[in-house]
Order: sequence, then C-alpha cells, then structure tokens
Amino acid sequence: MNKIKVVHYINQFFAGIGGEEKADIKPEFKNEMIGPGTALQKQFGEEAEIVGTVICGDSYLNENVEEATKVILEMVKAAKPDLFIAGPAFNAGRYGVAAGTVAKAVQEELGIPVVTAMYVENPGADMYKKDLYIISTTNSAAGMRKAIKPLAKFALKLAKNETIGSPAEEGYLERGIRKNYFAEKIGAERAIDMLVKKLKGNEFVTEYPMPIFDHVKPGKAIVDLSKAKIALVTSGGIVPTGNPDRIESSSASKYGKYELDNMGQTAHGGYDPTYANHNPNVVVPTDALKALEAEGIIGSIHPYYYSTTGNGTSVKNSKAFADEFAKELVAAGVDGVILTST
Repeated sequence: MNKIKVVHYINQFFAGIGGEEKADIKPEFKNEMIGPGTALQKQFGEEAEIVGTVICGDSYLNENVEEATKVILEMVKAAKPDLFIAGPAFNAGRYGVAAGTVAKAVQEELGIPVVTAMYVENPGADMYKKDLYIISTTNSAAGMRKAIKPLAKFALKLAKNETIGSPAEEGYLERGIRKNYFAEKIGAERAIDMLVKKLKGNEFVTEYPMPIFDHVKPGKAIVDLSKAKIALVTSGGIVPTGNPDRIESSSASKYGKYELDNMGQTAHGGYDPTYANHNPNVVVPTDALKALEAEGIIGSIHPYYYSTTGNGTSVKNSKAFADEFAKELVAAGVDGVILTST
C-alpha cells in the first residue's frame, strides 16, 4: 500500500524562523517536516508521509493574498500530494486567515482534500468554516499535543475518502450543514425525551442549536452635549506616519493610543487607503469634532484617539483592547465615544 503524500502549511513562527519581525517572509518550500509536522508524522505512522512543508509569513500572505496564494499553489501542485494540512493556527488571527485562505485555494484549484485546525474564535474560523473542515483547538499553542491527534486522525480519514461523521463525532467546527437521516424515534418522541432530561437536570443535546449573541446594555444618554467630553476610537487603522507600533493590517494583536494631531496614515489592509492616507479625518473625524467644539455643541474633546484594525481581528482581542482603554477614558472623565470604522 502506497503512503498518503501530505504537504503541510505553517507560518514563520512555527517554522522556527521568528516572530512578528519575520512575518513578512515570502513563501518557501522545504522537502522535509518542520515544527508541528514532526508530531503529525508521528501520528500518521506508516499510513502517510509529509513530503514537504510550505512556509509563509503571516503578514506577507495577508498583505499579498493573490500573489502569495498563486506561488503556494504552484509549490503544492509540484509536490503532487494526496492531502493538504494547514496549521494548527489556534487563536493566531492572521495565521488562521492565512491557513484558511491557502487551504480553500488548494481545495478549489487543485482538487486536493484539505483540513486545517484553529480555535473557534479565530477570525479564520468564521471566514472559512463553511468551506473547510476545521478541527477545533484550544486558544493557544499550549494545546498543541491535544490538537495534533484529532487533526491527524481526521486528515487520514479524509484522505482515504471515508465517511465523515458529525462535528461532535469528528471534532471539527460546525459548518452549518444539516443532513437528513432515519432516526429510531419520531421527532415528537425525541423532543419529549429531551424535555424529560432537562426537567430532571440531566445533560442532553439539542438537535437544533440556536446561535448565541452577546447582550449589551445600552449606555445612558448624554444629558447635555454642550458640557460633554467626547473621545474618538477607530477600527479603521489610523496611525501616525510610519505606524510606530506596527499595528497589523489584519487580525490585529494590539491597538495604539495617539495624540489627535498625530494622524498620518492607515495601517488597515481591508480597504483602499488612498483617501485615508491623504486625509485621515475621513476615518477619524477630528476636524468635524473640533468644529462642533468651537460652536459649543460639545464641551470638549479627549486629546487622544485609540486605534486598531478591525478586519479579521478576533472578538477576544477586541474585547481585551476595549477593557483596557475604556478604563482610561472613564478615568479621564470622558462622557461619550464616537467609534468609527471604514
């Protein structure tokens, strides 16, 4: 029996090249297993062999999607694999988006089975879970050992074209796909069984889970705008010239706090930056706010603005940013915030 040939995709960090300072490396192909590939190979045993590893910097791929994807497709095509695996990416946002982007391209353009793995809140999961099988992982690489085993097991099953079970059985993220099947009991009986379990306080699994949404209590209205202190916050990526804090163009891991008169460009990679770079006020309306202050419509303006890039940024990171700078705003006596996007 011939071994299943596998090509593995990882980023610069898991390749051992470096962190953020090396996130701009271009795609390269190595005829060997690297990083997590070693653990995957151990799980494969004699059934599969990693014949090559594609490495690409997260920033490079997310900022040069079309060019990078084209190059990577040629690398994968030349290796002639039976299976393509990307990650695990855990909760690394840009890595997750990159893994999903490349995996989807390989699946669609080369017709090769693909699978990736990441945390449920990774922005790549939201973007690609309907297109790909994504094995669920913990939120950090500390869960690598737990992620590798189900990833390898599922990958082999996929490569051998075996029947794929439900997300609960296989460990992949729900894809929003419902399949018809014949059950031993009719729906009414199954519903009564679940109701009885619920009334008894026993565990049960619904057949139709509802989406869960955050419930945010609206803030109190500002009584008198003419005495209010207003602050500006943006997910539009406006930063001083040169982007001194190196806020990522996608899947941001940080935000910046800057003086209002220090707006120079946008770091955002999700929209045409031409107008924002020419006049950052189109995203962070400092000029309009100053005009309102001069007219006495608002009382004053907080001297700093807070900025990050919203595209692909995880909910977890976004909440963490807000929790941090909201305390500063409250301490500074800010009464209201204008949050702008793109």
